[in-house]
Amino acid sequence: MPRGHSRWQRRPLLVLLHGCKQTPEEIAGGSRITAWADARDWLILLPRQAKQANAWGCWNWFDHRTAHGKGEAAIVAAQVRAVRRLYRAHPRRVFVAGMSSGACLAAVLGLRFAKLFAAVGAHSGVACGAAASPASALRVLATGADADVAAIALEARARTSPRALPLPLCVIHGERDNFVAVRNALELVHQFLLFNGYPLAADGDRAGIPAADSSATTTPAGGRTMTTADYRVAGRLVVRLVRVSGLGHAWSGGDGVFAYNDPQPPDATALFGEFFAQLSR
Repeated sequence: MPRGHSRWQRRPLLVLLHGCKQTPEEIAGGSRITAWADARDWLILLPRQAKQANAWGCWNWFDHRTAHGKGEAAIVAAQVRAVRRLYRAHPRRVFVAGMSSGACLAAVLGLRFAKLFAAVGAHSGVACGAAASPASALRVLATGADADVAAIALEARARTSPRALPLPLCVIHGERDNFVAVRNALELVHQFLLFNGYPLAADGDRAGIPAADSSATTTPAGGRTMTTADYRVAGRLVVRLVRVSGLGHAWSGGDGVFAYNDPQPPDATALFGEFFAQLSR
């Protein structure tokens, strides 16, 4: 809870999901999310993966039940509903973001629980259902999905109430990520474009995303080159892809004291925050 927060006021809620070999405390420290939330009066929920569920502390995004909205996805969704009720979070300003396996679970939550969230943020993640089995998960991280992520998007869209769409997505990915290939970021963008009804051929190359409606390349002071591509439906922003040159498998602009954080700009926390703030539904 942010300093000075009153339960009589409805405030936005951000669900932040840690990655493998991380704890909620570590992603909070690396992303500096506490100071960010204090400054803006946002609530933050930091789910913790159970030790007995995964030896590496990863979210089991590759599990069949979880990928279909059950398992760990259902557990986190239940936590969100409980926090929203107990702390009077604004029901239309609930956002989810994650790093690595947390980003993978965030993508699942977006497709399977679209009504619960206002937008999704994924840093170094993969598309929902990208791995058809736990055994294929590592291969998927390195080479891309071994499942039809476009079909998953269309199936999820058919099951989702039109009132819950669009569900905007912001993807941040390092171009030198040697653990989660950039192709996964493109597949995730492709999946959410279809989910949001963007005019895109469902049978095309799932990593061959179309030219953006607008794009820009910038270099933050003291940082790396950042290329931002925006996609819109009926004038509304539905997907943003941010590719950071020179960034590996780490939270961009994070506190380097913590593992899986790169201190050089751009600041991923600020990028997600800016994206979420402009999409209050």
